[in-house]
Amino acid sequence: MRSYLHLYVLAFALLFLCSCGASRKYSSNNKQIEKAANKANNNSYKSYNTLSYIDEFKAVAIEEMNAYGIPASITLAQGILESGSGNSDLAKYANNHFGIKCTSDWKGKNYFRDDDQKNDCFRVYKDARESFKDHSEFLKRKRYSFLFQLDKNDYKSWAQGLKTAGYATNPRYPDLLINTIEKYQLYQYDQSESEKQKIAREDRVFTEINQNIPQEKKKFTPVDTPPAGAKPILADGTYTVVKGDTLYNIAKRFNLTVDELKMLNEMTADSIKLGQILKVK
Repeated sequence: MRSYLHLYVLAFALLFLCSCGASRKYSSNNKQIEKAANKANNNSYKSYNTLSYIDEFKAVAIEEMNAYGIPASITLAQGILESGSGNSDLAKYANNHFGIKCTSDWKGKNYFRDDDQKNDCFRVYKDARESFKDHSEFLKRKRYSFLFQLDKNDYKSWAQGLKTAGYATNPRYPDLLINTIEKYQLYQYDQSESEKQKIAREDRVFTEINQNIPQEKKKFTPVDTPPAGAKPILADGTYTVVKGDTLYNIAKRFNLTVDELKMLNEMTADSIKLGQILKVK
């Protein structure tokens, strides 16, 4: 019995020593990474709030969207959540904005911190831009391939898809992404420049049409007094002009444009007369 107890004590002691040795190793590694980061940043890190973080990195997210097809809103929302809007130690010291861990094919430096397991290994990047680039490359892995069949403007399906593919273990991850996107209106960055230009053109046309309506009304002066006994009629596709009528309001009443109404009646001028019979069909 005494020999078994001795073995247990010895095994525990070895495990404790190994654990201490590993912890010292991870701590020493992190200190080197932090020292290098402090030197590169002159011991001064930019402090972000969420709005300034978005302003800082929205152009990078859009650039990655155009290159890889990942919605910029998703990229920004993940960066906000995973890096605490750029203020986490992982973001400041490792330039890792997406919580991407080391894999067997990772050849770069490592930074250790407790996550799903104690002293999980995370990737270290030379700058934030490299982190955004690697995030795009990371999502090109086979298990995320189905995401690229989704509409890039469908951020809700992308958020759900990331959870399905196992990007994060938090069951509320999709809701957190969606809420962040909608709170800060990040979906506005999912439109390409050509899409924005098309929408802007459509808005301009719509505005011009609305602005021209009052001018159209002014252009066509209502007729004055109707002749005795004149009544508006709609029989066999004709209409009799009464007081207050204009080409514009007659056309509008019968779902025509002014030009269509003039064409039906072989008119070259915009004026009409009381009692005049017009074809409206």
